[in-house]
Amino acid sequence: MHTVREETERIEREILSPHAQLASESKGRERPEEPDPLRTCFQRDRDRIVHSKSFRRLKHKTQVFIPPIGDHFRVRLTHALEVSQIARTIARALRLNEDLTEAIALGHDLGHTPFGHLGEEVLSEALGRPFRHCEQSLRVVEVLEADGHGLNLTWEVRDGIVNHSWGQPAPATLEGRVIRFADRIAYVNHDLDDAVRAGLIAWSDVPEPVASVLGRTHAERISTLVTAVVEASSGRPEVAMSAAVLEQMHALRRFLFESVYLAPETLPDRERAARVLRDLFDRYAAHPDALPGEFRAVPGDVPARVVDYIAGMTDEFALRAHAEVS
Repeated sequence: MHTVREETERIEREILSPHAQLASESKGRERPEEPDPLRTCFQRDRDRIVHSKSFRRLKHKTQVFIPPIGDHFRVRLTHALEVSQIARTIARALRLNEDLTEAIALGHDLGHTPFGHLGEEVLSEALGRPFRHCEQSLRVVEVLEADGHGLNLTWEVRDGIVNHSWGQPAPATLEGRVIRFADRIAYVNHDLDDAVRAGLIAWSDVPEPVASVLGRTHAERISTLVTAVVEASSGRPEVAMSAAVLEQMHALRRFLFESVYLAPETLPDRERAARVLRDLFDRYAAHPDALPGEFRAVPGDVPARVVDYIAGMTDEFALRAHAEVS
């Protein structure tokens, strides 16, 4: 009698693309486990991520605005969900493994700092070396979660998480490469939407070449970008995007940096957030005994353990912790 999992694995072998990563052919986990009778290994990974503390904290971590100034602004949790939705659409169209894609998407930002990418900059300065949230996300799932035991995820999910950023080596699986595009498709569109909602820019400010190629509404842009990935990747052992659309996606990202991410109107909030994180790092680096016990016990030197603690904070927790030590 076949288990439900074995039947799912059989269906994968029959219907997925020759280029897809089959659950039954995973490289496995660092610590071997008995297979689940209901779920494939990638389904189990997705569930472990969703039930983790790090995933729940994403609901209180900034995406762009510090702090979010309304109920409808994106945070890291809603970003992860939007990436997951976009990635699953692409994966299904290409007949890739949706479960693997979803697990990577939901876990890709678990190591993100409070206060968005500003937190990465501050922690890089404090450490004297680059702090990369993709590497911290891997550390979260391998070391910090589950009381220091990690989530023991499959090799493919961990590879997709640590290599999801465009500056990193390409993920080994096509499912991981889908996340690279889904992540950027999601954030350039929802950050644009949030910036208009915040009054930083107007829809008419979007450069005309971007609007004419990608579309003039949120739905049109998402559809154009997703379709461009599917059409450029269909039947190929690679994930790509048509050159004309990719050029305008990059142009939209440059526009957001100039008009939103580094806008003068956001400078006071960014300066305040940077001061909070610098003060917290200095405080805990000088007094590592003030770290919670779980962070005093993890592998690494004092600066690394301090960064583990600070990177895991939500925005509000960081502000409260700063108020207590100021």
